[in-house]
Amino acid sequence: MSIPYHIIEPKIKKVPIILSVPHCGIDFPAEIKADYIPEMITSPDDTDWFVHKLYNFASEMGITIIYAKYSRWVIDLNRDPQSAPLYNDGRIITGLTTTTDFFGKKIYKSEDKLPSKKEVERRLKIYYWPYYKKIQSLLNERVDEFGKALLWDAHSIRHFVPTIRTEIFPDMILGNNDGVTAHPDLINTALRGLKSGKYGINHNTPFKGGHITRYFGKPENNIHALQLEMNKILYMNDDEVDFHEERANQVRKVLRNTFENLIHTLNKI
Repeated sequence: MSIPYHIIEPKIKKVPIILSVPHCGIDFPAEIKADYIPEMITSPDDTDWFVHKLYNFASEMGITIIYAKYSRWVIDLNRDPQSAPLYNDGRIITGLTTTTDFFGKKIYKSEDKLPSKKEVERRLKIYYWPYYKKIQSLLNERVDEFGKALLWDAHSIRHFVPTIRTEIFPDMILGNNDGVTAHPDLINTALRGLKSGKYGINHNTPFKGGHITRYFGKPENNIHALQLEMNKILYMNDDEVDFHEERANQVRKVLRNTFENLIHTLNKI
């Protein structure tokens, strides 16, 4: 059975931060690939393109990176396993095993190809829970070594998705479920670091952190979690198709500074 994630090990001594990128995967397992509309999965539109590439500096800081192999259209690693909604304000959010993209376009060839309850359970077992178990293992290792750990869940989104929000998205959105998933000092440190650049920073609006952040963020157990949602045009071209190295390097400066400060704060809390 293929492992549904990739790991990038730290290049220097480990620090108590784990970086997760659950939506950058673009692969489709051979056993279900034929169920999808071919032209839709050639370039799955809801992918958080190149986010693992954007954070390529993290391993040089002692941070372990885990990122998804398979597309979120196979199973969405940042959704509740029982498909409980993350928000109740009427916005359109694709589900655990979505049948459409963010714009409502069908991704399966026909109704009979849609995942049954049994198939959803299979995907949870083979693709979803192994990702969670690996994150938990990595976090436990850091807690054993440092007494605490921080999970940073990294995402990106199109500049404008009218089915989710009638306005363009902010540059960056830090989410921690209204302060529940991380120590206040870590939240404040992250906000200061992100605001040190030229970007606009929102806090818990319009996103509060998805299921990964809410599932793992348990400050009372010395495990903290933060989600960063980022506008794709900060590191991609205006068409949101190609990686833009110059833009990415500007973002990396802010992210690296933020992580340096978070490591310092983790040592104090």
